[in-house]
Amino acid sequence: MFITGSMNQTWQMHEIAKHLQEHDCWFSQFFTDSPVYNFLIKNTFLAKNTIFSGQFKENSEKYLLANGLQIDYQAKKNKYDLVVYCSDLHIPKRLRENKIIWVQEGMTDKFTVLSWLIKTFELPYIFSGGTSLNGSSNICDVYCAGSEGYKEQFVKLGTDASKIIVTGIPNYDNIDQFLDNDFPYKDYVMVATTDMRETFRIENRPAFIRKAVKIANGRKLLFKLHPNEKFERAEAEIRKYAPAGTLIYRTGNTNHMIANCVELITQYSTVVYVGLALGKKVHSYFKLNELMRLAPLQNGGVSALTIANICKGILQPLAKQESLQEYYELEQGF
Repeated sequence: MFITGSMNQTWQMHEIAKHLQEHDCWFSQFFTDSPVYNFLIKNTFLAKNTIFSGQFKENSEKYLLANGLQIDYQAKKNKYDLVVYCSDLHIPKRLRENKIIWVQEGMTDKFTVLSWLIKTFELPYIFSGGTSLNGSSNICDVYCAGSEGYKEQFVKLGTDASKIIVTGIPNYDNIDQFLDNDFPYKDYVMVATTDMRETFRIENRPAFIRKAVKIANGRKLLFKLHPNEKFERAEAEIRKYAPAGTLIYRTGNTNHMIANCVELITQYSTVVYVGLALGKKVHSYFKLNELMRLAPLQNGGVSALTIANICKGILQPLAKQESLQEYYELEQGF
């Protein structure tokens, strides 16, 4: 069973599953068994902009159907030997009886006072309202981290080091491939926004746009909006505070856009790693030296295959009898 979420998480799970065609693979959008959480998801706005529901669930299931993949929403049709998760912020208790692999999907949010309170008082991680605690629950059997830097972070936040294997992140492990593209524009300053307001975080968007205009210093600007944003509001703000002729994209291949830019401005976005890998000058709400430390492993695009091999390994009888990481390192040569 592969648990999907955003489109990036869904693509990632599909890429892993492609290497497991001898197995009976099923997919489900991120879900909960909690009656309280399900009531809130169904009857309030609180989960509208999360991977539990809304456009995330709709887009993911459209993709799965278009690719002929098997859907078992909420994992009710079958009993599964292995569950591959895109987030460990919430895992229903009945699925914890299975073997579980967690796969890092991208950048984690900044650790905040709220993150600290949740960790300190052992509150449900789902209340964090972001991904700052993703990878730190220590619930899963194996954690697939994007880099040694992220492994150190997850250990610091509470996950056993013996459970973590540095595999790289599918979709972010072969950045050079994006240089070969047919995106029609070049030599602009690119701005990649984040859905902070839609996920109940504070943002001064006019100030951010003004800062981008100052950095561009007369050069052409291109804004690529986060897919979870309220597009009409974001576009109106850009038209108000950015120069006439500024390019605005709701959709499109973000990586190709970054490959063709001369400078990249981000907030809290994993795409900053694309800019760094391609040698672009980047701006971020994270410190540059910290981003360099955490940058995902570049391995020529084999992360999905590596994770698929881990899936195969965890299903072997011997994996029950010894340290999982030692078993994988021995059998897979990691």
